Amino acid sequence: MRRIFSNPIPPLAAGFCLRLFFVLKFPANSGDTVLYEQMATNWLKHHVYAMDVGGVVTAVDLRMPGYPAFLAVIYALTGRTAADARLWVMLAQILVDLGTCVAIAFLARRFAPGDGKAGFVSALWLSALCPFVANYTAVPLTEVWAVFFTTQALIGLVELIHRPPELEAILKRSEFVKSRELFKVAGLAGLFCGVGTLFRPEAPILLVAAIPIIYWVLSSQAGWKRALTTVCIAAAACILPLIPWAIRNAVTLHEVQFLAPKNSNLPGEIVPYGFMAWEKTWLYRVRDCYLVPWKLNDESIDLDSIPARAFDTPDEKERVGAILEQYNTDLTLTPEEDADFARLARERTSRHPLRTYIRLPLARAVTIWFTPRIELLPVSGNVFPLAQTHADDPVDQATTVGLFLLNLLYLGLAVWGAIRLCLWNPAAKPVVLLIAAFLVLRTGFLSTLETPEPRYVLVCFPAIIALAAQVFPRTPAATPQSSGSG
Repeated sequence: MRRIFSNPIPPLAAGFCLRLFFVLKFPANSGDTVLYEQMATNWLKHHVYAMDVGGVVTAVDLRMPGYPAFLAVIYALTGRTAADARLWVMLAQILVDLGTCVAIAFLARRFAPGDGKAGFVSALWLSALCPFVANYTAVPLTEVWAVFFTTQALIGLVELIHRPPELEAILKRSEFVKSRELFKVAGLAGLFCGVGTLFRPEAPILLVAAIPIIYWVLSSQAGWKRALTTVCIAAAACILPLIPWAIRNAVTLHEVQFLAPKNSNLPGEIVPYGFMAWEKTWLYRVRDCYLVPWKLNDESIDLDSIPARAFDTPDEKERVGAILEQYNTDLTLTPEEDADFARLARERTSRHPLRTYIRLPLARAVTIWFTPRIELLPVSGNVFPLAQTHADDPVDQATTVGLFLLNLLYLGLAVWGAIRLCLWNPAAKPVVLLIAAFLVLRTGFLSTLETPEPRYVLVCFPAIIALAAQVFPRTPAATPQSSGSG
């Protein structure tokens, strides 16, 4: 039995079966899936990074090019496109995600107490059996690749501040070797972060969170000049993969754009800033996105489907109803209607500024972290009232509750692992600080979005799992470990 749990093959086999189950049993797609498929198909067939707008192939920049490039490769290899190629896309994503599991295990091993073997195997089991990222292998979206590149970047960033003994031995040879090795690791970490940005535009948040900690650690070990050079190399390497994308946007769309537009708007498209500002005064749950914002300019919006917290007074509800009555006639939000929503947003914010700027962002943060993560599953998520819901659909209720508790278990193990790591391996405290800074900064960014989705924190799970894996290695029998960070 011990051999089974210490061998990497069983967890990888179990992880493969779990992901294949999701792909075959619960394949999914979303609105973004269709956009990515259009871009990939046009890129492959017409050699233009474009989507179909009014029946015309139109060059766009509203999504980063990494995932469409991946789809285009699959299309070229299989001779199939769009929905016909989805199974092949999902199977490829299974392999990528299993590679991520191995990378997470190496990440956990880098700062685990002792020889790190127990941390490696524990992380491999935890990542292989984690259903939350595994579920996203069954949908053509960016999450699998975003998690993969985040993990690779984390490995390099952690190595800069908590080096394994073999690298420490190399760095002691000479100042030249020391600088060269540091710069190489920093360059690779930044490069992985930059390539990840080609899939998710907010990927540099990891580097922004890590740079102050890396500078602090390296400046005390190698001097401020070498520390500053190291972080500059990492930042430059992150920007490097984005340069071709920026050049393409400058030549094709006549704009210098290193990332996708913040509001995912087409060139020349009106951005409904007023409507989005109004949403930020009440929306914090992803289920509300389906009822209001994701219907904008496509479907009618029912006043009665909007939660009561969106209205402070009956008069305010009547005003929203009057705006929606005009909007529903042609399903297009006009500048005048958007201005009316902007006025409502200003009034609501002036009455309750703490609600808009503190309570709702906190509610969004709680929502995206403490969730059963069932967005891709045919599950309603209804739990209450307990007795009635159990009588109506016990499997639905049990699945929702079970996945919610499993999410709590992973988060709880991560907290426990972080505390245990700090107690028994003080040299790894900067690693815990780096991970904490990343989680806080990314959560803070996501809490400012008016339509937060739980899938946006999946890129944090490599760090969560690496910390959770620190719970399982045996604690040292003697004094706490103090070597490993130079």
